[in-house]
Amino acid sequence: MNSPSNDAAHPSNIADQPDSQRQLLQYDSILRVAQSVSLTLGSDSLLISDERSTGKTKRACCGLLSKSSTEETQSISLYNILDAELSPSGLTITYAAHATKHDVSVAALQYPMAEEAKIKAEAWRGRLLHLAYGNAQRYKRLKVLVNPFGGKGDAVKLYQKYAAPIFAAAHCKVDVQETTHGGHATEIAEQIDIGNYDAIVCCSGDGVPYEVFNGLAKKPNAQEALAKLAVALLPGGSGNAMTWNLCGTGSVSVAALTIVKGLRTPMDLVSITQGTTRTLSFLSQAFGVIAEADLGTDNIRWMGAHRFTYGFLVRIIQQTVYPCDLAVKVEINDKKVIKNHYNAYANSVPPLRSPQDAAGQPRGLPELKYGTVQDDLPKDWEVIPAETLGNFYAGNMAIVSKDTSFFPASLPNDGMIDIVTIDGTLGMSKSLKMMTSIPEGSFFDMPDVNVRKVTAYRLTPREKEGYISVDGERIPFEPFQVEVHQGLGTVLSKSGHLYEAEGPKP
Repeated sequence: MNSPSNDAAHPSNIADQPDSQRQLLQYDSILRVAQSVSLTLGSDSLLISDERSTGKTKRACCGLLSKSSTEETQSISLYNILDAELSPSGLTITYAAHATKHDVSVAALQYPMAEEAKIKAEAWRGRLLHLAYGNAQRYKRLKVLVNPFGGKGDAVKLYQKYAAPIFAAAHCKVDVQETTHGGHATEIAEQIDIGNYDAIVCCSGDGVPYEVFNGLAKKPNAQEALAKLAVALLPGGSGNAMTWNLCGTGSVSVAALTIVKGLRTPMDLVSITQGTTRTLSFLSQAFGVIAEADLGTDNIRWMGAHRFTYGFLVRIIQQTVYPCDLAVKVEINDKKVIKNHYNAYANSVPPLRSPQDAAGQPRGLPELKYGTVQDDLPKDWEVIPAETLGNFYAGNMAIVSKDTSFFPASLPNDGMIDIVTIDGTLGMSKSLKMMTSIPEGSFFDMPDVNVRKVTAYRLTPREKEGYISVDGERIPFEPFQVEVHQGLGTVLSKSGHLYEAEGPKP
């Protein structure tokens, strides 16, 4: 039997609860089991007190050691509680315990219960689960898509070893399917019965969630499907930005726990029109040095993650520029005002979305307010000089890769996308300083970093060849237009409100 951990994999996300929940804590929160062990419901932890009367060191049924006239108290974060069950043999509490520094695994506490105590125990069990899940949906129905080809090709093993036991212990109903080819996840999402599942969980890189969003977008009831089915990511690829933003981890097991406890959160999606094609993006669009450093270095994939740094440095040294025509529908272009906007959002009531909110949504995708890239440019858009553009990066999420919060002011559901533009003629010294300032959190405030919050934009390359990246995937090198749709998508997030990144510094 595993003993409880003193630490939690995550801090509880239900610390601030309404009066009704605080009253639950005050009413009969202690359950006495195994004669000498008491279980107490705290505000964010399950407290286990072991009072032994024997003079010998002895192991109790929960695996804790104690001695005569001593009391040992340990705790399990309520966030880590997966389930609690009463059976003829007694009370069983399953939870996520620390297995390593970065991973959790399923552990259990078992206590025999006298028959006459089971009525009280059942009421206590209900309160425990109420506190442990808060606003999170219990016993989620999950469609799990595993990409066996992504990243290092070990997504199947990662899922089976680290995620499947967490989902099973939390009594999630799971339907697992491996993808077999590019675009397979789009096909699955397009055909899925949205009434059979609560979420689609991708064990992959960011490419499969991109396919899932676009598959749901193809359904006749696209807006209902995107509101009903949450999308989540278990990190199984080379790019796992979605997990870092919504779960704050690169661990499959901790991400699985976060999905179990995940809160349904509305998230902005953007339409991208290119030619006669319309697709959805959830993460980012890049043109210039970042797109080139990522997509233009496939020939040196043997370098792993270092290929991006190498590609970036080569282009910075050469002071490569990427001329284009750029026009944006600006909403906020002052950094101080952007910070105020971020803080106001962060202090607002979280916009949680229940599955019932999906009912009655309009059919199909939202109409395009600004038309497509083939239409005349709206007259109220701002044209930004971009003859010597070095980098254009538009982010719908804060974190683009581990330790890289490129868009610290990005918000899940504010109806805007953050655009960063940087001139390509700044010189190597300034460019390298920018690169090192990102993990330090000072990048946003650098004077040569232009930041705008926009609701739409159009970019037209002036060169004949190059790279454009959407959610890490290459798209044709031709003009494209982007328009934001506030809260069109649904995700499972740890906070239900913000990305797992520090916002811009005051």
